[in-house]
Amino acid sequence: MENFGFIRVASASPRLKVANTDYNIAEIEKLMREAAEKNACIIVFPELCITGYTCNDLFLQRRLLEKAKSALIELAHKTQDLDVLALVGLPLSIEGRLYNCAAAVQRGQILGIVPKMFLPNYKEFYEKRWFTSGYKISKTVSEILFNDRAVPFGNLLFRNEKYDITLGAEICEDLWAIVPPSSYLALSGANIIANLSASNELVAKAEYRRKLVEQQSARCISGYIYSGAGVHESTTDLVFGGHCLIAENGIILEESERFNRVSVIIYSEIDVDRLASERHSNKSFADDYDMEAGRRMYRMVEFGFSKELLADADSLNRKIHPHPFVPADPASVDKRCEEIFNIQTAGLAKRLEHTASKKAVVGISGGLDSTLALLVTVKTFDLLGISRQNIQAATMPGFGTTDMTYYNAIDLMKSLGVGIREIDIRPACLQHMKDIGQDPGDHDTTYENLQARERTQILMDIANKVNGLVVGTGDLSELALGWATYNGDHMSMYSVNCGVPKTLVRFLVKWVADNVAEENTRKVLYRIIDTPISPELLPPDEQGRIRQKTEDEVGPYELHDFFLFYAARYGMTPRKILFLATIAFKDKYEPEVIKKWLKIFYRRFFAQQFKRSALPDGPKVGSISLSPRGDWRMPSDADSSIWIKDLEDI
Repeated sequence: MENFGFIRVASASPRLKVANTDYNIAEIEKLMREAAEKNACIIVFPELCITGYTCNDLFLQRRLLEKAKSALIELAHKTQDLDVLALVGLPLSIEGRLYNCAAAVQRGQILGIVPKMFLPNYKEFYEKRWFTSGYKISKTVSEILFNDRAVPFGNLLFRNEKYDITLGAEICEDLWAIVPPSSYLALSGANIIANLSASNELVAKAEYRRKLVEQQSARCISGYIYSGAGVHESTTDLVFGGHCLIAENGIILEESERFNRVSVIIYSEIDVDRLASERHSNKSFADDYDMEAGRRMYRMVEFGFSKELLADADSLNRKIHPHPFVPADPASVDKRCEEIFNIQTAGLAKRLEHTASKKAVVGISGGLDSTLALLVTVKTFDLLGISRQNIQAATMPGFGTTDMTYYNAIDLMKSLGVGIREIDIRPACLQHMKDIGQDPGDHDTTYENLQARERTQILMDIANKVNGLVVGTGDLSELALGWATYNGDHMSMYSVNCGVPKTLVRFLVKWVADNVAEENTRKVLYRIIDTPISPELLPPDEQGRIRQKTEDEVGPYELHDFFLFYAARYGMTPRKILFLATIAFKDKYEPEVIKKWLKIFYRRFFAQQFKRSALPDGPKVGSISLSPRGDWRMPSDADSSIWIKDLEDI
């Protein structure tokens, strides 16, 4: 079993007693042991957790400072059998000044100590009464003597080369600063940031705190582990909630409930491979580090693990959503659909204005893709104040057209009030077969593709005749698989669906039905939503039903969209994608079935690049585009062998 780049981490907020260091390290040790049992590699505790954050003037008591230091040594000794790296908070006196510090502890060793840089001294916070910023001392002191041992101090990064972990730490207010230390840590290589915090609870503050963590993890393209002090801090003037968060590149992976009366610990896995991919492609991130501009230098502290880190599909805490293009939160789906629909209409509107076109031509099959394209075109014409009758919607029955899709198309066009054209392509196709010597009874690729090209020729010629623009209907998933006839439905004058994956098309049509369409259109749209996906290029079965179902031939689109997302967005290896898909679809597809379709995905994705190299213009609407002018520039004759072999070796 492989690690696949997943690093299990924990954020903990322990029960504590203010100023009782013995009690506090006992609780911290319990949580460290629990985290170790759950195979967590890193655990983060709150700010000043060894003493409690709310000691106030007790921080000036020598006895408390001595006990805090000896407690850290004792904690390290008691946990020398544990692989987990823990970050704990304590006050430390160095060169006659007091610092609010984070100490890294693993296998009985204090690996390093990082001081807090930004000290809040406003409203309810008065940290400068006791502590000094670590900014200046970090420039001059690189080690401190701790229990007769030199311990790294100051600007530190903790590095494990084998698993590509680079851990940096900041403390509470550091995150609230204009330029947080984590920004410099990330630019210096940190892919996981720990924040030891004691942020009190106020009305709406939790949401603000959550946004800060999301935003900073996104800005740093990093994992972010945030641990907040809990309800057992002093409540003399403030209440703390024990807010724990684990984020990755702008996404909250796990979050605790606040105000728990018991110790809290949460787990998730940070995908350092995924973060590396993001950083490789984000050249603003790569170009933003300039040593001569005075950016801080960080000392690297190496650490290791005594056992292999393995990714177990049955125990992964991280949720793997089976439909990555569709928001997991149902409340977000409507918002996402509205935004995509607006991007599509804005793109088409600009193209119509630029070409001075007052007319558009759309081929309508009665399926989802052409329906979405027509809905976008109608909305665009309404937006520009152009009559819907200027939309030439053409349905072109062929050898595979069924009554179901035919009436879907006719009823949709009528309900939307667009111009309707019905052109039977069968006579022209039969003539063409005769011209090229094609047997009409031979239902091969030629039989199928000549129908698609006949339809495209008709649409292009109508556009010339009315001085209009052909609106393309093909979607992102079809482009990925090359499920389009070259110079047939592959071609248009502007392709409004080219950035929309198949799994999202259905949601978009449903959103229009529920939020935009009038009642008569809504009924038709729901009928279309329930229609099987098919190019309808082969004759129906004996009962007149659709015989040629796309997903029977190329595989389930939900799987291919999953493969596309992780292959194109993050450059993941085939075996890692298979691992994730096995988790995401564990209740629906057997691993061997997923593996079969994943091989087909790679074969088709590579073999069909030549079609993507000649795509018409169209708007990018999400994180992935296969435009040869934008996101995806791939040689048409690239070889897929090493990707296929990666799966065959499993």
